[in-house]
Amino acid sequence: MGSLVDKVAIVTGAGTGIGRATAVRFAAEGARVVAMGRTEATLEQTRELAMSRGGEVIGVTEDAGSEEGAERAVLAALDAFGGVDILVNNAGVGWAYEQVKPGSMAPLADTPSELWRDVMRINLDSVYYMCHRAIPEMRKRGGGAIVNVASTGGLRGMGDAHAYSAAKAGMVNLTRSLARTYGVENIRSNCLAPGLTDTAMVASRMAGATEQALRQTIPLGRAGSPEEMAAAIVFLVTEATYCNGAILVADGGSSA
Repeated sequence: MGSLVDKVAIVTGAGTGIGRATAVRFAAEGARVVAMGRTEATLEQTRELAMSRGGEVIGVTEDAGSEEGAERAVLAALDAFGGVDILVNNAGVGWAYEQVKPGSMAPLADTPSELWRDVMRINLDSVYYMCHRAIPEMRKRGGGAIVNVASTGGLRGMGDAHAYSAAKAGMVNLTRSLARTYGVENIRSNCLAPGLTDTAMVASRMAGATEQALRQTIPLGRAGSPEEMAAAIVFLVTEATYCNGAILVADGGSSA
């Protein structure tokens, strides 16, 4: 039997990357999963992959960075599975967004105000909306687990991507605040801070990077995989039962 049998999990940003790997891993561990994202086609791919592992998964094509999207995702969990036990706030934009919205990952002086607000909405406001709607449902279940997927970019200054860095830093301290407030209700809140992870979001940054170049910044000499990040999330949800307000850094040693 898997470690998440009979648990209901919502995973945002589940169409690709870390979100997809987490939804698939949760399903393999026996959870009933609401895979949430903005693109129906990629969510369907996630659902099919998770179902092939024997899981029970529904896709919800909504924007986690809106109150309406969060409401619909939680209602879908209630309608399909009867509650919410686990919330993984993984939805976000990063380096790939710069290709679509030039200036979104720029230094502050070069970031248009509308792109600053856009990055904040997707990367940080989404955590507010999802937690605001899911926490009352966790209370009804006698507790729950929240994992917010931040970044090592939220733990230190960055030369560019100031909106991204600020949003991820906000996620880190919001996680700690949630832990202090809701831990007494058996709702644990923890944060995963990945380093460079081999996803489409950072493909442009990794293009042409040699092993020697990677080893200069990452002692393990490689990027992490989405599956490694999913394993860390499962750990925070299942095994790390005394962790509340913790920031788990998974970066191959780049911030050591």
